[in-house]
Amino acid sequence: MITKGRHDPCVGIRATPIAEAMMAIVLMDHLLRHRGQNADVRVSTPVLGQL
Repeated sequence: MITKGRHDPCVGIRATPIAEAMMAIVLMDHLLRHRGQNADVRVSTPVLGQL
């Protein structure tokens, strides 16, 4: 079998940067959704210790 291109038998080396990039995308997606839905809403609920 002859392969051309870059073939790395160890996926673990590339898994960490891929997982970090996926987590960054998910966090930014949640931040942007939150900002889009609650742009100027200020929540003034009391802290439980102050009740």
